[in-house]
Amino acid sequence: MNNAMTRFKSPRAGLLLLMLLAVLVAAVLGYKQLSRPLQSQPFGNPDKALASTPVSFAVTQALPQAVNLDVRKVTLGQQLFHDARLSKDNTISCASCHSLDSGGVDNRARSVGVAGGVGGINAPSVFNSGLNFVQFWDGRAASLEDQVEGPVNHPLEMASSWALVLDKLGADATYSSNFGTLYSDGITTANIKDAIATFERSLVTPNSRFDKFLQGNVNALTLEERTGYELFQSYGCASCHQGQNLGGNMFEKMGLMGDYFADRGHLTEADKGRFNVTHHPDNLHEFRVPSLRNVALTAPYFHDASAATLEQAIAIMAKYQLGRPMPAPDLTAIAAFLRSLNGQYNGQQL
Repeated sequence: MNNAMTRFKSPRAGLLLLMLLAVLVAAVLGYKQLSRPLQSQPFGNPDKALASTPVSFAVTQALPQAVNLDVRKVTLGQQLFHDARLSKDNTISCASCHSLDSGGVDNRARSVGVAGGVGGINAPSVFNSGLNFVQFWDGRAASLEDQVEGPVNHPLEMASSWALVLDKLGADATYSSNFGTLYSDGITTANIKDAIATFERSLVTPNSRFDKFLQGNVNALTLEERTGYELFQSYGCASCHQGQNLGGNMFEKMGLMGDYFADRGHLTEADKGRFNVTHHPDNLHEFRVPSLRNVALTAPYFHDASAATLEQAIAIMAKYQLGRPMPAPDLTAIAAFLRSLNGQYNGQQL
């Protein structure tokens, strides 16, 4: 015991103890600084917008200008994407629920399929879907090719079968020729899915004002939008909405800091989220984090379409995901930032 006390009191041990305490204090202060929401004030110097971004959250990247794909397959997939013959009664195409004129969605709470059938979940955007790590809200499709399988066979969507689709397309001389040119085995289920998925991978929407900001044009965003971007990070929104797609690359539980579903009520099967795929209790109410690209165009929001506006969606996220109130000026600034995420498709502003 006496020897231990002697070692502790030695100058070297004391110095090491002081250094350890200094590191701990710095770590605590650093954590508080990063976790503290910014005041609702515009930047003193807008040219320092990027420099003032906390490094630990600087994980967002601009979208690529284009994706390297077989243009012939893209063209074929585009035709199939808009072809209602994929549905049982020739009335519903992929574009019926994923309009390329309105943010890649139909802006309905629930999509309407064959014979007026109504789906059980809000349709996500098809734009930039090739950047998602899985497809569907519950992640049940590992790829875009797998995703095509769902709507074609779903009784409330296209209500068709691959046998019926193959018969219809096989009777079309143009399709027979185009498939024969691109695929050695012609029109098959796998080749139809490949062509549609290839087209969907082409649906990137670069050149948003935010992309230009990330590329160095600080003036591409207004002061309010830049303030919103910093708040988006300091509140912790960027911990789930990051990467090129500002989302789409992880699962998260809806209601981390409050019981969203108990407060909302009227539970549905879709509310179980990823649990419906894995049947594991830990996955109850987990969903793929949605991309925020073009989010201003894709209302209503969330899998259940419970938020009609961006402001409502942000308020819900602040309450149930962040567990903290958000002052109105902060909410408005974040909404302004999110409206800067609208990109271009085929050179036209969305």
